[in-house]
Amino acid sequence: MRATRLLSVLLLLQAHGRLTATQLAERLDVSPRTIYRDVEALHAAGIPLYGEAGHDGGYRLVDGWRTRLTGLTAEEADRLFLAGLPGPATELGYGEVVAALGRKLHAALPPPLADRAAGIRQRFLLDAPNWYSDGDASAHLPAVADAVWRQRRIRVRYRGWSGEGDRTLAPYGLVLKGGRWYVVAARAGRDSPATYRVNQILTLTELDEGFDRPAGFDLMAYWQAHVAGFRARLHRDDATIRLSHRGRDRLREIASDVVVAAAERTAGPPDDAGWVTAVVPIESLTHAHGDLLRLGADVEVLAPTRLRALLAATAAELAALYAAPAGTGG
Repeated sequence: MRATRLLSVLLLLQAHGRLTATQLAERLDVSPRTIYRDVEALHAAGIPLYGEAGHDGGYRLVDGWRTRLTGLTAEEADRLFLAGLPGPATELGYGEVVAALGRKLHAALPPPLADRAAGIRQRFLLDAPNWYSDGDASAHLPAVADAVWRQRRIRVRYRGWSGEGDRTLAPYGLVLKGGRWYVVAARAGRDSPATYRVNQILTLTELDEGFDRPAGFDLMAYWQAHVAGFRARLHRDDATIRLSHRGRDRLREIASDVVVAAAERTAGPPDDAGWVTAVVPIESLTHAHGDLLRLGADVEVLAPTRLRALLAATAAELAALYAAPAGTGG
């Protein structure tokens, strides 16, 4: 562990030129006192490292000196695909490994390319979770990732749509979609794999039993087919609606791409008030009721009549609530 940290000190100084003990300690999650001891050890090993006092002081390497100790460990090579995703890497339990990998890759670059890489990091950031969530990492996510990697069966207590139940799973792969983690796994007694949301795993036990992945199983191909099937199942009916100009703009902000595309494809010419009539797919009356309420008075449902009645009833309840003095409604 200390040898890895000493190498990290060298790589950080090589990449940044000059860093204080406090800055090094923050990056390596240790105390400044530990950094002082590490610097002494590097001096004793003959590394041309020196400190400068004062406001702009800190530690630096002698100009022109570069370490070539940038070889990747097997674990770092395994996690190479996560190099651009520090947040998900941390959720999986690989945060420090990926951080060390980044330092080594940066140190291995010649100065011009290292400068370009640093510039890109300051200009582009991938923030996977959506606006209204920080993701849904589970305490069991690292264990699931480990089971995926080592091909070990797991016994889980899972909370699904139909309730809680125990399942024995052979996890084939993990997918991060919109800030949410899913495990693609084959359930004991069933031929085809299924998709499970990781944060719905209530308990997990790794079994002392391995499994063989099916020959030719392609995680990306499976996931693409799963998403296509999900979207097809999601929209089971249609609704005919009228939208104001503002409603069309709001629909683009809150609705799925499928709904927006359908509205734009089926919209007729604006009427005298500037409203358009369109046909959009809906999953169910309940979901459509909640989604269309977000558009307020900028949408009118023409069909189906049951959906129109639901929205009319809600509008009447809201009108009665706000007609009464504050705090007396309901």
